[in-house]
Amino acid sequence: MAKRRSVSELAAGSLVLLATVGFIAYAAGNTGRSSSSGTRLTAQFDNVGSIGPGADVKVAGVKVGSVIGSSIDPATFQAKLTFTVQPDVKLPADSSATISTGGLLGGAFLTLSPGGSDKILTDGQAVGITQSATNLEDLLGKFIFNVGSLASATQKSLDRQGADQQGADRQAEAPALPARGTAQP
Repeated sequence: MAKRRSVSELAAGSLVLLATVGFIAYAAGNTGRSSSSGTRLTAQFDNVGSIGPGADVKVAGVKVGSVIGSSIDPATFQAKLTFTVQPDVKLPADSSATISTGGLLGGAFLTLSPGGSDKILTDGQAVGITQSATNLEDLLGKFIFNVGSLASATQKSLDRQGADQQGADRQAEAPALPARGTAQP
């Protein structure tokens, strides 16, 4: 019985170890690391948000490449993204790049919008038309500030209308005074 138990424990342990090795192999193959195959391009942005190496590059919602690096341009102090695009994707020279997010909780990715030029971007060239990431915290702060200002202005307006109405009510309730120079009975 002891020998049978140790064989079953050994088999169960082997299965767990095999499953662990499988998960590690899968994770290593799908960590967002990208190969540098394809056309290597750059784009400069005022703000790249949370995008970084391994982020997807998409055209029309379809992944066509990966971000492979980010740095600061020392001359302009703009963020510079380096990314690859599949060799079969030929982007016109007037294409644009936008940093997008997949909703409130989604990750950031680079969206490329092809232009209409006859010239094609080649390896090492830059996408010239860019739109930086939108900072959701700043937008939320501005929204809250604007709602607070609107509420304050509305309250002041209501207070003024109430004061005007009270003055009109008091004037209507006051007894009429006799005109000067008239005799009273």
